[in-house]
Amino acid sequence: MIQLNYISKFFEEVTAVDSVSLNIEKGDIYGLLGPNGAGKTTTIRMMMGIIEPDAGEIMCNGNLIRQDDRLNFGYLPEERGLYQKQKLKETLQYFGRLRSLSEKGLNSEIDMWLERFNFSNSANRKIEELSKGNQQKVQFILALLHKPEFIVLDEPFTGLDPLNQVLLKDIIQEKREEGVTFIFSTHQMEQVERLCTNICLINKGKVLIDGPLSDVKEKHRKNAVTVRYEGDLSTSELARFIPDHQIENGELTGVLKSSPAEFLEWLNKQVDILSFAQSTPSLEQIFIEEVRAAS
Repeated sequence: MIQLNYISKFFEEVTAVDSVSLNIEKGDIYGLLGPNGAGKTTTIRMMMGIIEPDAGEIMCNGNLIRQDDRLNFGYLPEERGLYQKQKLKETLQYFGRLRSLSEKGLNSEIDMWLERFNFSNSANRKIEELSKGNQQKVQFILALLHKPEFIVLDEPFTGLDPLNQVLLKDIIQEKREEGVTFIFSTHQMEQVERLCTNICLINKGKVLIDGPLSDVKEKHRKNAVTVRYEGDLSTSELARFIPDHQIENGELTGVLKSSPAEFLEWLNKQVDILSFAQSTPSLEQIFIEEVRAAS
C-alpha cells in the first residue's frame, strides 16, 4: 500500500503539488489524471524518490518510504531514457544488472519478455533502429524485469498501435492478478475507463476527485444527458446549458451545467424532443467539467 499524506512541492514561486493525499491499495490499478502542468509527473517523481517533497510524507506498507522500498518499484517514464547505440538485449541486461538480478535468472527473464513482445529476432538490433512504439515496449519491459511490487506507468500507451495497446493491457491485468499495484498516469481517458479501479484527478497541484471510478461516474450521472430530437438546434445558445456537447444524427449528448427542467423548457421551444434520458457521463466529460469548474 502507498500513502501520500499532504505532500507539497514548490519551485521558486510555483506550487507544483499542493497538500496532496492519496491511498493506493495493493493490487490496485490507480489512475492519476490531470491536464498538462497539473502536478502529476511531479507527484510521481516524489513517489519514486527522484525529488523529495517539501512538506508531507510518503508511506509504503505502513512505514515511511525508504530507498530500499523503492527498489521494489518499476517505472516507465513519459520521456524515453534508452541508450540509442546499445543493442536491445544488452540494454535489458545492463538495466537488469543495475537491479542486482543474477545472470542466470536475468537472461531467462529477458528471453521470456523478448518472446512475449515478438522481439526474439531483434535482440541484436540497436535501440535507434527500433520504432518509437517498439522503444516504448522496451521501456515497459524494463519496468517489469525485476518483478516489482509497485509499477508506475507515465503515459504507457504513447506510440503504440491498437494491437500492442491490447498486449500491454493484458500484461497489466495479469500482473494485477498476481498482486502487483499499478499507478497509471495518462491523458487517454478511454484507457483509464477500461483499466483503472480508482482514480485521482488533480489540477494546479490540488486534488479535485479521488475515489473508485464507479463512484465518481455515479456521482456525475445526474448531469449527463442524451437527447434524441427532430429539428435544428442553435449550438451557440445550447452552449449556455451544455458547454461541451456532441451532436450526431439527431442525438445530443453532454453534461448539463443547468437544471434538467430549465434545459428542457428551452429545448422544447427549439426542436421536437423524441426522447430525453439522464446517463452516466464518460470520464472525459467528467474531466472537462471538473477542470473547468475549478478554473
